[in-house]
Amino acid sequence: MNEKIWLSSPHMGGSELKYIHDAFDANWVAPLGPNVNGFEKDIESFLGADVKVAALSSGTAALHLALIACGVGYGDEVVCQSITFSASANPIAYQGAVPVFVDSECDTWNMCPNHLREAIRDRLSKGKKPKAIVVVHLYGMPAKMDEILSIAEEFGIPLIEDAAEALGSTYKGRACGTFGRFGILSFNGNKIITTSGGGALVCHSEADKDKAVFLSTQARDDAPHYQHSHIGYNYRMSNICAGIGRGQMEVLVERVAARRAMHDFYVGLLKGVAGVQVLSEPSADYFSNHWLSAIVIDPVVLGKTREDLRLAFLEDNIESRPLWKPMHLQPVFEDTPYYGKSVAETLFNNGLCLPSGSNLTEEEKDRVKRIIAEFFSQV
Repeated sequence: MNEKIWLSSPHMGGSELKYIHDAFDANWVAPLGPNVNGFEKDIESFLGADVKVAALSSGTAALHLALIACGVGYGDEVVCQSITFSASANPIAYQGAVPVFVDSECDTWNMCPNHLREAIRDRLSKGKKPKAIVVVHLYGMPAKMDEILSIAEEFGIPLIEDAAEALGSTYKGRACGTFGRFGILSFNGNKIITTSGGGALVCHSEADKDKAVFLSTQARDDAPHYQHSHIGYNYRMSNICAGIGRGQMEVLVERVAARRAMHDFYVGLLKGVAGVQVLSEPSADYFSNHWLSAIVIDPVVLGKTREDLRLAFLEDNIESRPLWKPMHLQPVFEDTPYYGKSVAETLFNNGLCLPSGSNLTEEEKDRVKRIIAEFFSQV
């Protein structure tokens, strides 16, 4: 069997070990130390905005702390994009709150502003003002931030950006993750850069960052003994993982360029193939890191489905994956409100994420190209 081609595998830059060795040499192995501080500064510098960053154990942890900071509690409602990974919605449930899911629009596949407005107005008519809005930059594609921010400001609802997949993406020249009250980043093993596991909360004040760090380190009060006046969490990133992140930040620009090149690779392969759409920027306002390159196949036009293509890849030991199953279709959220039509559902039924790693070799790309050529030549 051919060697496996992964959808999105970690890609080390070479200098990560230097930072890890420094941590070991200084015995900084706890969730604090110079790598943690340095990694946070590196991210702040890269985002290029007046933000403060708290390095945490995961993007999920970051979103959980953002919801807490927004005052989300038991019985509250939080509007959330439906087509996303479950980690965008699960922290809402952690707080005993109820997610209100919103459909996507066809340009970016992200939260539809029209349905967002519809959802808020309807919840208000029922006496329930949402406590927060969670918008996701799906697969690195920026959402329609002008419209969404305008709606959030109109109704006085804090916006949280789930930019877990969008480090390096920009909207109108501004970094994704810096628009909302809080931004969420992820450094999971399959992300554009990794700390093996980890995430970050992007804040707009030192006070918000300090509160996040306090809660992420078990909310220990300033006392000589262990005293706690708040419920805390074990969410802080370790100095070892942050060392990996520091090395990864040195190659982030290269990684973004490589992922975008993979997108262009697929655009070239599929140009002129009727019934296939590659997720691409709708205008020059959008700059996607193209963390994952994704396509939608029209089974009526092609007489084949995205599942047929996924199985063709699988036969050659190449990993591909359907788009995220919308949250409003998940069994765990089957009783939650949903606003929209069927855009997210159609995307899920017909969409496929293609191998997108920044470390794919020319030989591996040739294998992918061969499968695609053979599959669509039979149409």
